[in-house]
Amino acid sequence: MKTTDRNTLIVFPVLVIIGLLVALAGSRGGSSLYGAPLFALLVALAFLIQWLAFIPAFLRQTERFFDLTGSVTYISVVTLGLLLGAAVDARAILLWAMVVIWAVRLGTFLFRRIRRAGKDNRFDDIKPSFLRFLNAWTIQALWVTFTVGAALVAITTTNRKELDIFVFIGVLVWLLGFGIEVVADAQKSRFSANAQNQGRFIQTGLWARSRHPNYFGEIILWIGIAVVALPVLRGWQWVTLVSPAIVALLLTRVSGVPLLEKRADEKWGGQVDYETYKRTTPVLIPRI
Repeated sequence: MKTTDRNTLIVFPVLVIIGLLVALAGSRGGSSLYGAPLFALLVALAFLIQWLAFIPAFLRQTERFFDLTGSVTYISVVTLGLLLGAAVDARAILLWAMVVIWAVRLGTFLFRRIRRAGKDNRFDDIKPSFLRFLNAWTIQALWVTFTVGAALVAITTTNRKELDIFVFIGVLVWLLGFGIEVVADAQKSRFSANAQNQGRFIQTGLWARSRHPNYFGEIILWIGIAVVALPVLRGWQWVTLVSPAIVALLLTRVSGVPLLEKRADEKWGGQVDYETYKRTTPVLIPRI
């Protein structure tokens, strides 16, 4: 067995154990379904969906449905949480809507993008390996678990509270983040669709103020969701408030910014305009 595959084999159970621990923490004080904690069942469903989708993806050696599957998972777990929870209130419905609107928009956007591109370069090296490709899907399951954790706890909890100032602030923050992400994605799509921009990098609009404004918007909107959910969390459920931090960590240190920065350096590194842009434009937080 190759060293990379051996390491991957070690990582797989670690990912599952982390998911199990989050499932147990978020289940405290939550609704049950046939005697089993609903939150934990939905976390298990998130993993199951990824593993089922992995089978045809590996057999066909395609990653085209990877991001779309992630969006479907978000929508599935929060919708079932809303339908199967012991009680439904305005906060739960609002959180469900915030997650679903974001997931539908981003999922369709990413799916259309990969259809145009034909593939996602991130998967070129890992698709041939059963274990490494499986781990990518398992990581996505854990990503869903962590990011939607606070919202899912608030949707499935038995601890209900009236709408309050946290809802007002959280919705405003979510709208800000969602708006930034949508605008940034639209600006880059228009830029890439223009044949005159072939071989060039975007440095206009929001991209003149941040090298990754879409990721900044993503982090902000999950902070908004966490703020809305915060008042009904209790005990070990507070663990799910790491959601925005996990999003920020993964986007800035693992799968987002590092990969795109490396790719950009390979394409335009050494060019005066690119080096100037990189030196004067923040990586994430837009300059005012």
